[in-house]
Amino acid sequence: MAARGQDIASVIRRQIEGFDQDLSVVDEGTVTSVGDGVAQVHGLSGVAYTELLEFEGGTTGMALNLEEDSVGVVIMGDTRTVKEGSTVRGTGRIVETPVGESLLGRVVDALGTPIDGKGSLDSSENRPVEIVAPDVSTRKSVDTPVQTGIKAIDTMIPIGRGQRELIIGDRSTGKSAIALDAIINQKGGDLVCIYVAIGQKAGKVAQTLGMLEQFGAMEHTIIVAANASDPAPMQYLAPYTGTAMAEYFMDQGKDALIVYDDLTKHAWAYREMSLLLRRPPGREAYPGDVFYLHSRLLERSAKMDDAHGGGSITALPIIETQAGDVSAYVPTNVISITDGQIYLETELFNSGIRPAVNAGLSVSRVGGAAQTRAIRSVAGSLRLDLAQYRELVTFAQFGTSDLDVATRNQLERGQRATELLKQALNVPQPMEKQAVVMFALVNGFMDDVEIAKIGSFEQAFHSFMDSNHPEILKTVADEKQFSDETESALKSAIEEFKTSVPF
Repeated sequence: MAARGQDIASVIRRQIEGFDQDLSVVDEGTVTSVGDGVAQVHGLSGVAYTELLEFEGGTTGMALNLEEDSVGVVIMGDTRTVKEGSTVRGTGRIVETPVGESLLGRVVDALGTPIDGKGSLDSSENRPVEIVAPDVSTRKSVDTPVQTGIKAIDTMIPIGRGQRELIIGDRSTGKSAIALDAIINQKGGDLVCIYVAIGQKAGKVAQTLGMLEQFGAMEHTIIVAANASDPAPMQYLAPYTGTAMAEYFMDQGKDALIVYDDLTKHAWAYREMSLLLRRPPGREAYPGDVFYLHSRLLERSAKMDDAHGGGSITALPIIETQAGDVSAYVPTNVISITDGQIYLETELFNSGIRPAVNAGLSVSRVGGAAQTRAIRSVAGSLRLDLAQYRELVTFAQFGTSDLDVATRNQLERGQRATELLKQALNVPQPMEKQAVVMFALVNGFMDDVEIAKIGSFEQAFHSFMDSNHPEILKTVADEKQFSDETESALKSAIEEFKTSVPF
């Protein structure tokens, strides 16, 4: 009997010695109320701000209101599975997204999950969707252009790598078209593009995807889509997710271009969440921190100095105005955060001037630093011509009979410049072609061309240069400036063109 007791004791001893089970502490709470995509949770004493939470049934949420006796959680999935009394577990993970080269060519949601039906991502690295923006000491001034391929922008409102240039205007004035043309123009270049679609119809996102695939632009592009049917928290997260993906490339010393289309709907989603979380409303019912919502997002766009990799993120935020009211709350906020704006005007758009860029209200605070010398040498006089033309055209509408010859010539030069700056959709122009045709304009070679034939003149001129003088285009593309020899050769080529192709 004693021997048997010893055997039992030795078995228990071996089991105790071999006991090696990991203990884990799980922060758990209970749903006390739920409605309109927001749950109030009792418990979760160790939860962090923006921590991902898991509801009973697998639905995810994000902690946003950390109060003394409860936590306000926005639900990021199917709200029907979340009920009062359900348990909620903390995951210990702040919201993060997959990043890396494997995302190029893919469409993902605001959590980085693929939604294009092409299978899972081959990404081993994750990044938090929100980090503190790079400080001033790690940045350098903007000095390299982002060629959009759009004549009106590259010549008059240049965008530099690391800049934040706002695209603003009413609905259906071509805001998205400008951003998408800029993405298409990067084909074969070194810019990685991220297009963030916020609150758009799924059909429109599919249309955008089809267009980018048609022009071969998806090879260098990631689409982050938070559709109109997605919950407000997903629309809130999408721009931060896209920026985290762009930061991966910036940290590798590469250049990225990110389009937020658009931040008006982003502010709406944040306002909806804030009101449901019972945060105090302010002007236009937006919460008091709506400025911080966009400032902490756009401040992450930067041009890093060489000691920190030399990469950059260029941001093109889009804001939709109501009846041209740029003094509304959200537009003024974003204007004050960005480094300039491209203002698109409904009247210009409806009158056939497309892109409908208002040269008077549009500005780039980086200026000529973000232009090649070839474009800068012709753009200065072009902007002056247009500015003078817009001043004179108001008086000229009362009749041109009393105008002197110089004023009449100025009006005609402005009309030709306006006509030349018109550009069809999805036909971006390389820098050297923009430079040579603008050179022809500002040096008076188009003064005798009928205004109605300016578009035909431009097309014929580009065909002529491609066929007869490709070496001039190559020299401008390589040297990025007009040397005396190039200017002389270009003038001869233009004169040769005008004699062989009469206009």
